[in-house]
Amino acid sequence: MRRTLVIAGVILSLHSPGALAAQRPARPQELSRTLDAVVRQGVRDWDIPGLSVAVVRNDSVLFLRGYGTRALRDTSLVDAHTLFGIMSTTKAMTAAALAILVDDGVVHWEDPVTQWVPEFQMPEPYVTRALTVLDLLTHRAGLGNADLLWLRGDLPATEIFRRVRDLEPAYSLRASFAYQNVMYGLAGEVIARASGMSYGEFLRHRLFVPLGMTRTYARWADVTAAGVGNVSRPHYAIRDTITVIPEDTVDVIPAAGAVWSTASDMARWMRFLLDSGRVAGRQLVSQAGVRTLLRPHTTIPPGEFYPTARLTRPHWMTYGLGWFQQDYRGRFVAFHTGSLDGRTAIVGLLPDERFGVVVFGNLDHAEFRHAVMLTAFDLQIGGPRRDWNAELLDLYGGIRVRRDSLRAARDAARVAGTSPRLPLRAYAGTYHHAVWGDLVVTPRAEALAVRLGTNSELAGPLRHWHYDTFRIQWGDGRAEPGWLRFAVGLDGTVTEARLGTDPGTIFRRVP
Repeated sequence: MRRTLVIAGVILSLHSPGALAAQRPARPQELSRTLDAVVRQGVRDWDIPGLSVAVVRNDSVLFLRGYGTRALRDTSLVDAHTLFGIMSTTKAMTAAALAILVDDGVVHWEDPVTQWVPEFQMPEPYVTRALTVLDLLTHRAGLGNADLLWLRGDLPATEIFRRVRDLEPAYSLRASFAYQNVMYGLAGEVIARASGMSYGEFLRHRLFVPLGMTRTYARWADVTAAGVGNVSRPHYAIRDTITVIPEDTVDVIPAAGAVWSTASDMARWMRFLLDSGRVAGRQLVSQAGVRTLLRPHTTIPPGEFYPTARLTRPHWMTYGLGWFQQDYRGRFVAFHTGSLDGRTAIVGLLPDERFGVVVFGNLDHAEFRHAVMLTAFDLQIGGPRRDWNAELLDLYGGIRVRRDSLRAARDAARVAGTSPRLPLRAYAGTYHHAVWGDLVVTPRAEALAVRLGTNSELAGPLRHWHYDTFRIQWGDGRAEPGWLRFAVGLDGTVTEARLGTDPGTIFRRVP
């Protein structure tokens, strides 16, 4: 609280005039100069091939720049119009699309999901009846992570949604929070059935075209079909070497994270949200709808939030509709990241100050995105600034060291000198799980290989670890090794295989 003295009717602030000035938002030139220097340093420190940034205040774009190249060993520069996957920041667009349908009177937030998708079933009949449209957007539907369903690469959306009924509930409906992409995919199905258009068509007609987002696409398939240029490429550090990797997509459940856009178009998106759902004086989403999108709907346990909370120290952490939320320096923050193999994104808003920032990058999990957002926030709020680039390098460097330490401890626990109980060919076969499908183990020369679905990143060689446990080297080496432990029955034949340590990933052998 700021204290003052009243002397002869004059209010004297105990802060100096200079201190007051320091609390003002940075002027556009100062913001641009400071942020540019921070981004240039961060791109070098994090080895990011290409990055694009947009910052808006009120209805003005204060900063709009690209850095680096679209791909390593490519002279094509990233600019404000370079396409990047926006990944899970798509979720805010999915929620906005539903808000439009609510404004239209077609959908209501408390509609049962089965009103729109009658065949859909949750693991428990009560939850099937009680699950609402709003529940799909808040990560509180009672399900744990189900990403293997779409990561397999061979299941259509209808089959993904059908298999939800066979999942084990992780908690009671609305009793906790667990990030859930499949439920957002189902929200896209609600949009399609309620509007009579595909999810992508609805976004294009009701959001992208009215907002003037001319280089924004609902799916990677739309990008390739349009044959557009100026597209970034994804990169991953594989065995300490940054490499261009194949494109990953979420096209099968697009409402969870399939949109592609540019820094320039996303500046339009942020200005629209910060202007209470208006564009050029036209109300696309009602003010009540925007308030619903940004209102906290569920609390987030600390373990489900971002590691950055160790630095920002929020007093509360919540989730709106497509937005993580926290307090920062007395301000309300709504933000969301997006991540797929080889790419990063973040969109952050200070709604009360009509200020927003978006960052796209083409290197896997380069958490410099948080540093750019927090630096921009500090420049808007005024007052003390922190070297967020250095702090984030230290934070995520420490996380990497701890992860390496855990890996070393696990490797040290290996029991040397053991061998499988059976000949390797005895472990080959098909193993089935009602949700995750078929896991196929095949002989390969003097070894074994495993495959789950058609995604090449869910296939790889098996190397004996100890006893009847084998280590999996997934895909091209970008992922952490997996583990497959076989069980042998009383008759001496292999009966099941457990993927990892989760009891929910036990695959029964098919006779």
